[in-house]
Amino acid sequence: MSPALLKLGAVLGTMAMISNWMSQTLPSLVGLNTTRITTSDTLTQISPKEGWQVYSSAQDPDGRCICTVVAPEQNLCSRDAKSRQLRQLLEKVQNMSQSIEVLNLRTQRDFQYVLKMETQMKGLKAKFRQIEDDRKTLMTKHFQELKEKMDELLPLIPVLEQYKTDAKLIIQFKEEIRNLSSVLTGIQEEIGAYDYDELHQRVLSLENRLRDCMKKLTCGKLMKITGPITVKISGTRFGAWMTDPLASEKNNRVWYMDSYTNNKIVREYKSIADFVSGAESRTYNLPFKWAGTNHVVYNGSLYFNKYQSNIIIKYSFDTGRVLAQRSLEYAGFHNVYPYTWGGFSDIDLMADEIGLWAVYATNQNAGNIVISQLNQDTLEVLKSWSTGYPKRSAGESFMICGTLYVTNSHLTGAKVYYSYSTKTSTYEYTDIPFHNQYFHISMLDYNARDRALYAWNNGHQVLFNVTLFHVIKTEDDT
Repeated sequence: MSPALLKLGAVLGTMAMISNWMSQTLPSLVGLNTTRITTSDTLTQISPKEGWQVYSSAQDPDGRCICTVVAPEQNLCSRDAKSRQLRQLLEKVQNMSQSIEVLNLRTQRDFQYVLKMETQMKGLKAKFRQIEDDRKTLMTKHFQELKEKMDELLPLIPVLEQYKTDAKLIIQFKEEIRNLSSVLTGIQEEIGAYDYDELHQRVLSLENRLRDCMKKLTCGKLMKITGPITVKISGTRFGAWMTDPLASEKNNRVWYMDSYTNNKIVREYKSIADFVSGAESRTYNLPFKWAGTNHVVYNGSLYFNKYQSNIIIKYSFDTGRVLAQRSLEYAGFHNVYPYTWGGFSDIDLMADEIGLWAVYATNQNAGNIVISQLNQDTLEVLKSWSTGYPKRSAGESFMICGTLYVTNSHLTGAKVYYSYSTKTSTYEYTDIPFHNQYFHISMLDYNARDRALYAWNNGHQVLFNVTLFHVIKTEDDT
C-alpha cells in the first residue's frame, strides 16, 4: 500500500484513540471520578452512599465507549442532582459516539475513493511512460509537461493527514479530489482521442501558423539590452567573433579573429560548444591582413577591411578565394576616423535583417558617420546616408532593421546614445544602458538570426540579448 493510504489509515486509528480517551476522561469533566479506578473487576474504596461512581471503562471493537458505574442507594428524590449529572454524562457520551460513527463512515468512503484515485493515477503514469518510450521525439516536450503536472498532483494525497480531526475539511478535500479526477479523466480522454501521428500533424500545423505570424512582424525598434552572457575568455584585448545570420538552423559555425591588425588567420568552430572547448575544426589563411575588428560573416562569406586601405574584401570560406573587392570612396582609414578606442576601426562592416552595411566617416561629411548599404555580391554602394554624429565620439555601433545604433563610449557606463533611421532619414537621442562588465568593448555587432549582440569585451567573448518593439503588418501595408 502506498504511503498516502497508510497515512489515511492513521486517521481511522486516531479516531479510535479519541473514543478511548473520551471514555476515560469525560467522567472527570462532570465530577464523577471521585474514586480510584483499577484494572480489576473489584471495586475498592466505594461507598454507594456517596453517589454515582465509575467502576470501569472500555472500548468495544467498533471504537464505541462503554462505561460501568455503581449507583447510590435509592432515595425518595427522583430528581437527585447526581442522577441528572449521570444522565447528562450518558447523553454526552452517546452524542460523541454518534459523531465519531459519522466521521468514521465519511473517512471510510474517502478511503475507498483514494484507492480508486490511486489506481487511476497509476494508469496515467503507465500511459505517460509508454509515450516517453516512443522513438518519435517531437511530442516529448508536451508529454513531459503533462507528466510533471501529474507528479505535482500526487503529493496532494498525504494532505489528508492534516484533516484527520476535522470532518468538514475531509469533505472539502474529497471535493477537490473529485474535481482533480474529472480534469485527469479529461486529459486521459484527450490523449486517447488522437494517435501520435495525428498529434504530430497538429504540432506541425501550429508551427506553420506561428511562422506565418512571424512573417507579419515588421522590423523592430531597440528597446532594451540585457546581459552579458560570458561565453569564453580568450585572445588579446581586441578581436572579433561571429556567426552567420543567414546560415540554416543546423549550421552554428563560429568564426574567431584575434587582434585588430597584423593578422590574417581565421579560426572556425562547428558550434558554440566546440568554440568554448577549443575544438577547432578549420583554419583559414586570408590573402590580406585585416584592419580593425569590425568584420562580418554573411551568407557564407567573410567581409573585412584590408589593412592600410579603404578597400573592402569579400572572401569565400567554401572556395578559399576572394570573390570581390572594392574601394569605399572617400572613407577614412588607418586611424583617421576610428571609434574612440582606436585600433584602425575606421570602417565598420555589419549586417541586419535588410542586408549588408558599411559605417565609416569622410572628410566631405566633416568626420561624421556615413551609412552605406552595399550589394553583397559586388560590394557596390547602393545608397548612402550622412549623419551628424562624429565618428571619433562613438564607442561602437550596430544596425538593427535599417537603423544604426551608436554607443557613447567603449568604457564603463556605456549606453546606446544615438540612433539614425535609414527608412525615414531621421535621428534621435536615446538612453538604453547596458552592462559593460569587462570595461573595454572593441567589437559590438548584431546578429539577426540569434536576435543578439556579439561583443569582444577586453578579451571576453560575450553575448547581449536585445528586446525589440515590433509592429504587426496588415494586408493594407505595402
